[in-house]
Amino acid sequence: MSNNNNTPSATSVTTLSKAIFTVNRHAKTASNPKYLYSLKKQALLQMIKDSKAVKVGLHFSNNPKYSRQQSDVLVSCGDYTFHIPPTKEDFKVLPHLGSLDQRSRNPKCRMSLQQAKSILERYTGISDNNPKYQNKKKRSYNKPVFKKLGDSFF
Repeated sequence: MSNNNNTPSATSVTTLSKAIFTVNRHAKTASNPKYLYSLKKQALLQMIKDSKAVKVGLHFSNNPKYSRQQSDVLVSCGDYTFHIPPTKEDFKVLPHLGSLDQRSRNPKCRMSLQQAKSILERYTGISDNNPKYQNKKKRSYNKPVFKKLGDSFF
């Protein structure tokens, strides 16, 4: 098995950043985005822990919950930047950068969702099999049964 030196390893900053970008892009339109967002967050936290990414500061959120002002942590890794929810410690330590600059964009990349998930699952050690992330099954609808007038219900 030959190893191509031009191909970045699965744990390189470039590969992980592209995988996070791909997962984040798909999560925005997924029917069950909870697992994908969790995978993104865990990967970014692991990269920060491994000194492969750095928390830059706080941004006002474009889509605040309950129409209240909310901030997100801006994380820089390689050529990419991402947002994750802040901790109480982040508010004490990180500078507030104001509103998000709409001109700043992540570079495009080509990676399948399956490949991106695989890379991030190996890196973080979490998997989709956890029932916490799976869709709850909806109860099937049972039609009401109507008895003829005069019939007993028992």
